[in-house]
Amino acid sequence: MASPDLTNFVLGALLNLAFAILISRFVYYAGRGNREYVFAFLGSNVTVYFVMSLLTRLEIGVGVGFGLFALFSILRYRTDELPIREMTYLFVLMALPVFNSVLATQGAYWQLGLSNGFLVAVLFVLEKEWGFRFAETHTVRYDNAALCSPLRRQDLLDDLRARTGLPVHGVTVKQVDLLHDSALLQVHYYAPQAHAPGNDLARHGRGQGDDHHA
Repeated sequence: MASPDLTNFVLGALLNLAFAILISRFVYYAGRGNREYVFAFLGSNVTVYFVMSLLTRLEIGVGVGFGLFALFSILRYRTDELPIREMTYLFVLMALPVFNSVLATQGAYWQLGLSNGFLVAVLFVLEKEWGFRFAETHTVRYDNAALCSPLRRQDLLDDLRARTGLPVHGVTVKQVDLLHDSALLQVHYYAPQAHAPGNDLARHGRGQGDDHHA
Protein backbone atom coordinates (compact mmCIF):
# COMPACT_ATOMS: atom_id res chain seq x y z
CA MET A 1 0.00 0.00 0.00
CA ALA A 2 1.29 3.43 -0.93
CA SER A 3 2.44 5.63 1.91
CA PRO A 4 0.53 8.87 2.67
CA ASP A 5 3.58 10.90 1.59
CA LEU A 6 3.69 9.19 -1.80
CA THR A 7 -0.06 9.59 -2.25
CA ASN A 8 0.10 13.31 -1.45
CA PHE A 9 3.08 13.70 -3.78
CA VAL A 10 1.38 12.02 -6.74
CA LEU A 11 -2.02 13.66 -6.25
CA GLY A 12 -0.42 17.05 -5.76
CA ALA A 13 1.67 16.64 -8.91
CA LEU A 14 -1.36 15.61 -10.97
CA LEU A 15 -3.53 18.45 -9.67
CA ASN A 16 -0.76 21.00 -10.17
CA LEU A 17 -0.18 19.79 -13.74
CA ALA A 18 -3.92 19.79 -14.48
CA PHE A 19 -4.34 23.41 -13.39
CA ALA A 20 -1.13 24.42 -15.19
CA ILE A 21 -2.43 22.88 -18.44
CA LEU A 22 -5.79 24.56 -17.88
CA ILE A 23 -4.12 27.97 -17.59
CA SER A 24 -1.54 27.45 -20.36
CA ARG A 25 -3.73 25.73 -22.95
CA PHE A 26 -7.27 26.92 -22.34
CA VAL A 27 -6.69 30.43 -20.97
CA TYR A 28 -3.39 31.72 -22.38
CA TYR A 29 -3.11 29.75 -25.64
CA ALA A 30 -6.82 30.08 -26.46
CA GLY A 31 -6.53 33.87 -26.25
CA ARG A 32 -2.96 34.44 -27.49
CA GLY A 33 -2.30 31.49 -29.81
CA ASN A 34 1.45 31.49 -29.10
CA ARG A 35 2.62 27.94 -28.44
CA GLU A 36 6.24 29.04 -27.98
CA TYR A 37 5.58 30.19 -24.41
CA VAL A 38 3.39 27.21 -23.46
CA PHE A 39 6.51 25.03 -23.39
CA ALA A 40 8.25 27.44 -21.00
CA PHE A 41 5.15 27.78 -18.79
CA LEU A 42 4.58 24.05 -18.33
CA GLY A 43 8.26 23.18 -18.08
CA SER A 44 8.86 25.78 -15.37
CA ASN A 45 5.71 24.82 -13.50
CA VAL A 46 6.50 21.10 -13.31
CA THR A 47 10.16 21.70 -12.44
CA VAL A 48 9.39 24.09 -9.59
CA TYR A 49 6.78 21.69 -8.21
CA PHE A 50 9.21 18.76 -8.02
CA VAL A 51 11.97 20.92 -6.57
CA MET A 52 9.62 22.30 -3.92
CA SER A 53 8.32 18.81 -3.09
CA LEU A 54 11.87 17.58 -2.64
CA LEU A 55 12.79 20.51 -0.42
CA THR A 56 9.67 20.00 1.70
CA ARG A 57 10.32 16.27 2.13
CA LEU A 58 13.94 16.91 3.10
CA GLU A 59 12.72 19.51 5.61
CA ILE A 60 15.11 22.10 4.24
CA GLY A 61 12.41 24.67 4.68
CA VAL A 62 9.91 26.65 2.67
CA GLY A 63 12.17 29.70 2.89
CA VAL A 64 14.79 28.00 0.74
CA GLY A 65 12.09 27.07 -1.74
CA PHE A 66 10.92 30.66 -2.02
CA GLY A 67 14.54 31.71 -2.45
CA LEU A 68 14.86 29.29 -5.34
CA PHE A 69 11.57 30.54 -6.77
CA ALA A 70 12.84 34.14 -6.55
CA LEU A 71 16.00 33.09 -8.38
CA PHE A 72 13.96 31.54 -11.19
CA SER A 73 11.68 34.56 -11.39
CA ILE A 74 14.50 37.00 -12.14
CA LEU A 75 15.95 34.93 -14.96
CA ARG A 76 15.85 36.70 -18.34
CA TYR A 77 15.57 34.99 -21.69
CA ARG A 78 18.42 36.24 -23.83
CA THR A 79 16.78 35.45 -27.17
CA ASP A 80 13.79 37.79 -26.89
CA GLU A 81 12.46 40.30 -24.43
CA LEU A 82 9.57 38.63 -22.61
CA PRO A 83 6.35 40.69 -22.97
CA ILE A 84 4.58 41.87 -19.81
CA ARG A 85 1.61 39.53 -20.31
CA GLU A 86 3.81 36.47 -20.85
CA MET A 87 6.00 37.44 -17.89
CA THR A 88 2.87 37.58 -15.73
CA TYR A 89 1.78 34.12 -16.87
CA LEU A 90 5.28 32.80 -16.19
CA PHE A 91 5.22 34.31 -12.70
CA VAL A 92 1.79 32.79 -12.00
CA LEU A 93 2.79 29.34 -13.26
CA MET A 94 5.99 29.41 -11.21
CA ALA A 95 4.18 30.59 -8.08
CA LEU A 96 1.47 27.94 -8.52
CA PRO A 97 3.63 24.90 -7.67
CA VAL A 98 5.13 26.67 -4.66
CA PHE A 99 1.88 26.74 -2.68
CA ASN A 100 0.51 23.61 -4.40
CA SER A 101 3.42 21.55 -3.09
CA VAL A 102 2.93 22.90 0.44
CA LEU A 103 -0.84 22.23 0.40
CA ALA A 104 -0.38 18.77 -1.13
CA THR A 105 2.14 17.83 1.56
CA GLN A 106 -0.45 18.78 4.19
CA GLY A 107 -3.22 16.91 2.34
CA ALA A 108 -5.20 20.16 2.02
CA TYR A 109 -6.79 19.33 -1.33
CA TRP A 110 -9.90 21.45 -0.80
CA GLN A 111 -7.76 24.54 -0.31
CA LEU A 112 -5.61 23.56 -3.28
CA GLY A 113 -8.61 23.10 -5.57
CA LEU A 114 -10.37 26.28 -4.45
CA SER A 115 -7.29 28.51 -4.68
CA ASN A 116 -6.28 27.15 -8.09
CA GLY A 117 -9.84 27.33 -9.39
CA PHE A 118 -10.18 30.92 -8.24
CA LEU A 119 -6.88 31.81 -9.94
CA VAL A 120 -7.96 30.18 -13.21
CA ALA A 121 -11.28 32.06 -13.10
CA VAL A 122 -9.55 35.42 -12.54
CA LEU A 123 -7.09 34.83 -15.40
CA PHE A 124 -9.92 33.72 -17.70
CA VAL A 125 -11.95 36.88 -16.99
CA LEU A 126 -8.89 39.10 -17.48
CA GLU A 127 -7.95 37.36 -20.73
CA LYS A 128 -11.50 37.76 -22.08
CA GLU A 129 -11.48 41.41 -20.95
CA TRP A 130 -14.98 41.07 -19.53
CA GLY A 131 -16.07 44.25 -17.75
CA PHE A 132 -13.06 46.24 -18.98
CA ARG A 133 -12.83 49.00 -21.55
CA PHE A 134 -9.22 49.66 -22.54
CA ALA A 135 -8.54 53.04 -24.13
CA GLU A 136 -5.78 53.37 -26.71
CA THR A 137 -4.25 56.30 -28.55
CA HIS A 138 -2.62 56.34 -31.97
CA THR A 139 -1.19 59.16 -34.06
CA VAL A 140 -2.45 59.29 -37.65
CA ARG A 141 -1.84 61.48 -40.68
CA TYR A 142 -5.28 62.68 -41.82
CA ASP A 143 -5.97 63.87 -45.38
CA ASN A 144 -8.89 66.26 -44.84
CA ALA A 145 -7.84 69.35 -42.92
CA ALA A 146 -11.24 70.97 -43.45
CA LEU A 147 -12.84 68.62 -40.91
CA CYS A 148 -10.32 69.62 -38.22
CA SER A 149 -12.26 72.76 -37.40
CA PRO A 150 -13.79 72.78 -33.88
CA LEU A 151 -17.16 73.45 -35.52
CA ARG A 152 -16.94 70.16 -37.44
CA ARG A 153 -15.67 67.95 -34.63
CA GLN A 154 -18.60 65.51 -34.86
CA ASP A 155 -18.06 65.16 -38.62
CA LEU A 156 -14.38 64.40 -37.97
CA LEU A 157 -15.24 61.72 -35.40
CA ASP A 158 -17.80 60.14 -37.72
CA ASP A 159 -15.31 60.07 -40.60
CA LEU A 160 -12.59 58.47 -38.44
CA ARG A 161 -15.02 55.81 -37.20
CA ALA A 162 -16.11 55.03 -40.76
CA ARG A 163 -12.54 54.79 -42.08
CA THR A 164 -10.95 52.82 -39.25
CA GLY A 165 -13.89 50.78 -38.02
CA LEU A 166 -12.87 51.70 -34.48
CA PRO A 167 -15.09 53.09 -31.69
CA VAL A 168 -13.32 56.47 -31.72
CA HIS A 169 -14.45 58.58 -28.76
CA GLY A 170 -12.02 61.48 -28.99
CA VAL A 171 -9.48 63.18 -31.22
CA THR A 172 -6.74 65.75 -30.64
CA VAL A 173 -5.51 67.90 -33.53
CA LYS A 174 -1.75 68.17 -33.14
CA GLN A 175 -0.81 69.86 -36.39
CA VAL A 176 -2.54 71.19 -39.51
CA ASP A 177 -0.84 71.43 -42.90
CA LEU A 178 -3.05 73.63 -45.10
CA LEU A 179 -0.59 73.46 -48.00
CA HIS A 180 -1.08 69.70 -48.35
CA ASP A 181 -4.62 69.63 -46.90
CA SER A 182 -3.58 67.26 -44.13
CA ALA A 183 -3.37 67.12 -40.34
CA LEU A 184 -1.64 65.16 -37.63
CA LEU A 185 -4.20 63.71 -35.23
CA GLN A 186 -4.15 61.74 -32.02
CA VAL A 187 -7.06 59.32 -32.22
CA HIS A 188 -8.48 58.00 -28.94
CA TYR A 189 -10.59 54.86 -29.07
CA TYR A 190 -11.69 51.91 -26.97
CA ALA A 191 -9.66 48.86 -27.92
CA PRO A 192 -11.67 45.95 -29.34
CA GLN A 193 -11.43 42.45 -27.90
CA ALA A 194 -7.97 40.90 -28.11
CA HIS A 195 -7.17 39.73 -31.65
CA ALA A 196 -10.50 40.96 -32.98
CA PRO A 197 -10.33 41.23 -36.77
CA GLY A 198 -11.23 44.10 -38.97
CA ASN A 199 -9.42 47.31 -38.04
CA ASP A 200 -6.20 48.72 -39.34
CA LEU A 201 -4.99 50.55 -36.27
CA ALA A 202 -5.59 47.63 -33.90
CA ARG A 203 -3.76 45.16 -36.16
CA HIS A 204 -0.89 47.32 -37.36
CA GLY A 205 -0.58 49.91 -34.60
CA ARG A 206 2.73 49.72 -32.78
CA GLY A 207 1.89 51.91 -29.83
CA GLN A 208 1.10 55.44 -28.88
CA GLY A 209 2.86 57.99 -31.02
CA ASP A 210 3.00 55.91 -34.22
CA ASP A 211 2.31 57.72 -37.47
CA HIS A 212 -0.49 56.11 -39.52
CA HIS A 213 -2.49 57.37 -42.43
CA ALA A 214 -6.26 57.78 -42.38
